[in-house]
Amino acid sequence: MRHLDINLVRELPLFRDMTAAHFDALVESALLQRFPERSTFVQGGELPNFLHILIDGTVELFAVWDRRETTIDILYPVTAFNLAAVLRDEVHLKWARTLTSARILMIPAQTVRDLFRRDADFARAAVNELALRYRSMVRILKNQKLRSGTERLANWILDEDRRQGNGGRIVLAHDKRTLSSRLGMTPENLSRNLAGLLNHGVTGRGREIIILDREALRQWAKPDPLIDG
Repeated sequence: MRHLDINLVRELPLFRDMTAAHFDALVESALLQRFPERSTFVQGGELPNFLHILIDGTVELFAVWDRRETTIDILYPVTAFNLAAVLRDEVHLKWARTLTSARILMIPAQTVRDLFRRDADFARAAVNELALRYRSMVRILKNQKLRSGTERLANWILDEDRRQGNGGRIVLAHDKRTLSSRLGMTPENLSRNLAGLLNHGVTGRGREIIILDREALRQWAKPDPLIDG
């Protein structure tokens, strides 16, 4: 594992305060694996063998029921995920697959549980991480329940523009079908909702979304810190 990758992991709030010896034990037991695009590497209903840390690439968390799928979240580096399943040693509630080629650090689940019991700083960080994930899920639920499809899209555009540097040009790292599932709508509704934002300062072409008038979009979208953070 490259020194740069180790530093990226060490800087995560989850691992930042744990002792050097414990962090070294964590890294020494880990596997770094590259997965090709569209690889499903976590199966819902199975017990977790590893805590996963996305080093680079994009990962989709999704759920399956009765031959139907829905996107739960889309992850970008550097981030750890499936911590709750690992700590509780209970089955995954979500599946995970790569949307692009991705490098993922896999730390054995038993190692994580052992260090949770032995390292108080790591335990506190893990509780904080779980609290953040819970609050994120509440925001996602409020977004889905309280906003129309066009409002969800408008606020996603504002948030994604911030993530990509506030340049007013958003390049999708995945196809629009995945985005529509993430926002709780069909691909056809996504296209109609995007067209409906033309009067509010947004246009799109292919995998690009262009913000022509950010203030007009913001006034219409009405971002709320209790939903959008």
